[in-house]
Amino acid sequence: MPELAKAELRELDAEMKNEINRDKWTKVQFNPDTLKVTYANQIKEPSGSGDQRGAQAQQFVGAGTTKLAVQLYFDVTQDLGQGLPDVIDVRKLTQRVTYFITPLGDPPNNPKKFKPPMTRLAWGSFQFDGIVEAMEETLDLFSFEGRPLRASVTMTISQQKITTFTFNDAAEPPGVQRGNRPAAGTQPQTAAPQGSNLQSMAAAQPGGAPGGDWQSVAAANGIENPRILQPGQLIDFSLQASVQIE
Repeated sequence: MPELAKAELRELDAEMKNEINRDKWTKVQFNPDTLKVTYANQIKEPSGSGDQRGAQAQQFVGAGTTKLAVQLYFDVTQDLGQGLPDVIDVRKLTQRVTYFITPLGDPPNNPKKFKPPMTRLAWGSFQFDGIVEAMEETLDLFSFEGRPLRASVTMTISQQKITTFTFNDAAEPPGVQRGNRPAAGTQPQTAAPQGSNLQSMAAAQPGGAPGGDWQSVAAANGIENPRILQPGQLIDFSLQASVQIE
């Protein structure tokens, strides 16, 4: 099976052309569920007096913006992997994300020169460049000693222009062939019970998973962590992905 592509935050130079400071890059622990991109223009209604009938022309008064909203999850009770440090406090992971919103001084004695680093979110063929405009961190699981173990981080990355998507073709993953099998979601699906994992669910299916290969079922259904399923998560066991080896 091909290695699962992970979203990654990378630092760019001031011109937003070259990737720099590789030691500051950080991969996410769990890929986001959604990426929300918003486009906006600055529009001004014309001023006037009296009773004006009919539609009034709107005036474009400034460059538009493109914003990306994404939510990332971290949990030190799970196997970290992906090059993330082995830590017992989830803030050791989220501080790697906080770096991308922390203003950097150049020179340090001039506060007006402070600005956050240019940031790129890269995930497979998806790529978005901009400045981290806002970040919200929620800690929602604590140890007996009061250490935060789980966190969600909501980020907004903005660009001061309307820009089309950038496709990172170099990151295109190996092709996945389904043959004549239907797409996920078009066949009857099985809901995951509380505390279940894909391997045990596949073994409980009549005849087991197709070919006994629960890993392929995970790939075909886009399941990132087969060992931990969300209660009620729908799985189509009729699917089995096969990877074409070049």
